[in-house]
Amino acid sequence: MTASNQRFREFKMPDVGEGLTEAEILKWYVNVGDTVSDGDVVCEVETAKAAVELPVPFDGVVHELRFPEGTTVDVGKVIISVDTEPGAGPVEAPAQAAAPAVAPAAEEPEPAGRQAVLVGYGAAPSSTKRRARKTSGPAAGASSVAAAVQAELNGHAGTAAPEAPAAVPAPAARPLAKPPVRKLAKDLGIDLATVTPTGPDGIVTREDVHAAARPAPATPVVEAPAEVPAPVPGARETRIPVKGVRKATAQAMVASAFTAPHVTEFVTVDVTRTMKLVQQLKSDPDMAGLRVNPLLLVAKALLVAIKRNPDVNAAWDEANQEIVRKDYVNLGIAAATPRGLIVPNIKDAQAKTLPELSQALADLVATAREGRTSPADMQGGTVTITNVGVFGVDTGTPILNPGESAILALGAIKLQPWVHKGRIKPRHVTTLALSFDHRLVDGELGSRVLADTAAVLEQPKRLMTWG
Repeated sequence: MTASNQRFREFKMPDVGEGLTEAEILKWYVNVGDTVSDGDVVCEVETAKAAVELPVPFDGVVHELRFPEGTTVDVGKVIISVDTEPGAGPVEAPAQAAAPAVAPAAEEPEPAGRQAVLVGYGAAPSSTKRRARKTSGPAAGASSVAAAVQAELNGHAGTAAPEAPAAVPAPAARPLAKPPVRKLAKDLGIDLATVTPTGPDGIVTREDVHAAARPAPATPVVEAPAEVPAPVPGARETRIPVKGVRKATAQAMVASAFTAPHVTEFVTVDVTRTMKLVQQLKSDPDMAGLRVNPLLLVAKALLVAIKRNPDVNAAWDEANQEIVRKDYVNLGIAAATPRGLIVPNIKDAQAKTLPELSQALADLVATAREGRTSPADMQGGTVTITNVGVFGVDTGTPILNPGESAILALGAIKLQPWVHKGRIKPRHVTTLALSFDHRLVDGELGSRVLADTAAVLEQPKRLMTWG
């Protein structure tokens, strides 16, 4: 490595979450020429799961920003370079430092008091080969010295261009894929020969098949964000690319709907006693300062039902054709955010007291609304609750969060005429819907879980007798 390469350190887009391959740069917090220290947050990126702040692991002065805001960048690509010896004088190619690929965003003030990133900034620098980026302007030559060294190491010094990687098998070759992946491709009507493999040794993965099955990202018609150009006068449709959380949600729902056989059951229940308990808990000193609402008691009721029927808390292992029963409950709560629907989960929810569960729910919702939910908070869920009742909806048929066994929809709680003790009275009534994976959960087990949840909400004293 030359002295110039030692001086200019490159920071690559890290793997900020399990299975993620790209992220969109939402905002740069630094400009070319700014001084940074190890751990300073330099940008915010949006992955398919969450918005994440990235810290730079070097001390020095920002030398180059490789991509503008709004660009989706593959994991492993260099996004920023830092001059770690700013006082060492000019470099061999000063023009590159004078004309960065991204113009400084003068209107963006530098945030005061940068904070630590929500997740780590990824893998350590590696020596893997990287194809040359095709860019126009000075950015194309910003790493000329590094490119020459890499070419020499690869045994291609003096060649006009690096050879393309040979990870993708020839079109005529039979695609490499495991039997479950071949079955998935057949079920989705995907020709494996047309799928670009990303697995080791050119193996087609399940994610590759799902990627090939999804529709073109520009198809959905949704509200146009501010950066979309104004529509042509007279046009009645606006098309925008789907990316980030919305893109991941669409892929996940398609994958879930077509791989897990869904069954949904419903029950309408009198929750008048639960509503009275909510009011009593709000004035309880042990719950002081905590948020108490019907969702809290629904969550506790579902946890009790799972304790009584532990086989429902499981996952399907397609590769090994096994059911994996879990002795912990990571309770997912579907949350609508400006970036789309996300499902963070409360780890080990079954072990939490009512005050602890209330605090965890409050933290989860607040973090989601701020757009700061980390990828780790959305991994490993086992069952989920979606509260469609907040929108005035009676109930629905929710789709399973991929990898989970069940999802409970809580409908609106309304005063309705109800037969109570032989007389028609106004009572608080709601409808619960439980969707479950029929490979894991048969009709009897699913019915028991739903019935037990309803029974606790109808008679909340069962929280003590059953809990």
